[in-house]
Amino acid sequence: MSSKTPFPPKLQYLSLGASCIAIAISTILVLLYTILYSQKCSQSFVPFNELKWSTSTDDMKFATNISHIKFILASSQKTLKSRKPYIESWWQPNGTRGNIFLDSPPPKDFLPWPSTYPPFQVNEDVKKLRVYPKLVVPAAVRMFRSILETFWLEDDQNVLGKYDHTKYHYTGMTSEAVKSNFDFSFDMAYGGAGYALSYSLVKTLVPIIDDCIERYPYLRVSDQLLSSCLADLGVDLTHVKGFHQIDLLGDISGLLSSHPQSPLLSLHHLDGINPIFPSKNQYESINHLMKAAKFDQSRLLQQSICYHKPTNWSFTVAWGYSAHVYETVMPRSLLRKPLETFQPFKKSARPPFYMFNTRLPWVDPSCQAAHAFFLVECSKVGDQIRIKIIVWG
Repeated sequence: MSSKTPFPPKLQYLSLGASCIAIAISTILVLLYTILYSQKCSQSFVPFNELKWSTSTDDMKFATNISHIKFILASSQKTLKSRKPYIESWWQPNGTRGNIFLDSPPPKDFLPWPSTYPPFQVNEDVKKLRVYPKLVVPAAVRMFRSILETFWLEDDQNVLGKYDHTKYHYTGMTSEAVKSNFDFSFDMAYGGAGYALSYSLVKTLVPIIDDCIERYPYLRVSDQLLSSCLADLGVDLTHVKGFHQIDLLGDISGLLSSHPQSPLLSLHHLDGINPIFPSKNQYESINHLMKAAKFDQSRLLQQSICYHKPTNWSFTVAWGYSAHVYETVMPRSLLRKPLETFQPFKKSARPPFYMFNTRLPWVDPSCQAAHAFFLVECSKVGDQIRIKIIVWG
């Protein structure tokens, strides 16, 4: 966790509307494994293959909304405390549906169970499985049934609503790192970034889960296990750009400031990177995003590029996060590439490092160097959103 660093005392005020530098922001969530049209779960333990799936046609004839999505989180006694601020920042009691799956009953200092948390369930003991002696990584089997991710609620339901839940759909994204994809697969959705399975696919998958585990006891990660099982069913991954594994280190502001025109759905590995806002720690950064989420989360981070002809300046805006100003005209083909402010996730990696093109930041004073601004606060005045941002670096 980094210490706080004060911003330089330079403030800019912008009005949302015609200005290209208008900024709004969205919601960050820490979630898991998404299932459409699944039942509510209690705090008591229910084996995964005994969960009942709703077949009500009343549920299926309406547009997808948050009540149709179930979020499953994987945690343990050791990580519950550190995850608490993340989970409480997005979980909506009586609104969102889901469970936290634990490896054992919660510790006494977590009882009574917080109402700000999803109900908990204890995973079935994998030692009872017939294939247990052959499992290379038993924890991967537990994660196969409860997989940790980070999602945006409203964007999540909007994206999933595009797919027919009565058909097989497996959506997600690969890693940003070439090395990670080479080590595991270029054709699987990474569980940290998150993925979504349609109701019909989950209903088909549940009865064959144990058979699938017995078929692949040598696989070391749960997302690879799931991908292999789905491939055997003839279901391939549908790539959705908004899922982000964040197999990167250091300052990822360069990546976030160049997000494509796709809804932001997830961020993972938050504790392995610098805080996404320079003056805050990880938890404060998440809460900072949450405070502004109510204004507009559908365009979060999506990059816009525009130019000011009288000054020949270029502007890039990551909606709800940052603005970059360049004192020269730079082509869009260059500005859309992320500034390489980050480092490879694995020290053993060799070029090429990333699954996308990057550009190196200018470190000396230059017209091609980015003047970076980050969101400080936003408020609504009439029908306009007023944004306060501050220059950094």
